[in-house]
Amino acid sequence: MEPIPYVPTAQLRSAAQPVMTVEDVTQGIPSPYARPARNDDPLAVARGDSVRLRGRLSVASTQAFDWLSDQFAPLGFTPVLRKDADGEHDVVVAMSGQFAGASQRIGVAAVLFALTVLSVVYVGAQLSADVYATGLNLLDGIPYAVSLLAILMAHEMGHYVVGRRLRAPLSLPYFLPLPVPPLGTLGAVITMSGPVRNRRHLLAIAAAGPLAGLVVAIPVLLIGLSMSEVQPLPTTGQFMAEGNSLLYLALKFITFGQLLPSGGLDVVVSPIAFAGWAGILITGLNLIPAGQLDGGHIVYALVGARYARYVLYAVLAALAVLAIFWQGWLLWMVLIFLFGRTRLAPLDEITELTTAQKIFAAAMLVLFFLVFTPVPLSVVGG
Repeated sequence: MEPIPYVPTAQLRSAAQPVMTVEDVTQGIPSPYARPARNDDPLAVARGDSVRLRGRLSVASTQAFDWLSDQFAPLGFTPVLRKDADGEHDVVVAMSGQFAGASQRIGVAAVLFALTVLSVVYVGAQLSADVYATGLNLLDGIPYAVSLLAILMAHEMGHYVVGRRLRAPLSLPYFLPLPVPPLGTLGAVITMSGPVRNRRHLLAIAAAGPLAGLVVAIPVLLIGLSMSEVQPLPTTGQFMAEGNSLLYLALKFITFGQLLPSGGLDVVVSPIAFAGWAGILITGLNLIPAGQLDGGHIVYALVGARYARYVLYAVLAALAVLAIFWQGWLLWMVLIFLFGRTRLAPLDEITELTTAQKIFAAAMLVLFFLVFTPVPLSVVGG
């Protein structure tokens, strides 16, 4: 029989009392997280070495969390703040162990980024030249690659810089090369080795990426549109047309003084304009308010887990309708359904957004409707 580990219940209670009126203590409960915190004993969570302290916080939840983190760490525990099922009491779970910091695999990130640069340059060269007439010159792909990668890098570094400032366990961004049109990349991913502190931090980290990406994408698109031409649409054969978001329509109107496409005319976009359009498309995709996407995190921060689940179902239904017009939404439905139903809840779920943060989160959802492209690409003619 395994020996029962020592759990300093009395010390945990004593440490919590300056910020909480403790009414009862329960020892031996399981970890609140399916993926356990790092612990010298890998069986600790399975045995239920966490301690629940139930009562009422006597200070603001943010202040309480700071205090509990400082006091629990020397004892080998991590505080988790929740509301009790009755809605009246506060619960502090002293979770055995500490979450490990995110692994910063600089070499892997650098190699993937270098491969992505080559991949995007290759696709950019295809966009920039008539391959059959002049052959493929990789140098022609550099303007497109620089434009698109600047947007993607801004987006990912927005997440990373804000996350690191808030001491969230974020990894470096890992870019994903895909040397085929239309973009030459699948974007990038950032991993997390543990939960964020609270919903305020979740909102800040989630919103930083799309906003930083747009700060670069809009000037890139305007520069690219200034290098583009309005021409009559072909009357024979087939061609691929980029879709329109409200923001893209507005920027074309600002540049050319007319809504396009209309009257048989549309913009024949330069490679730089296409990169700017792609940046807005990617921002719209990331702001879809569901699952592990940036928009899903924003909705979770705004309304909590229960209502975020209802929004998820509504988004899936909306994508099913949009799939009638662009079949690519079927893949997005599958991905969002598979990866969007579970998430690591913040350590502190008691702290809510401030009024200003709620307004900001709502504004981010409005931004989603401005940058979302219902039909990203379509084949015209034939």
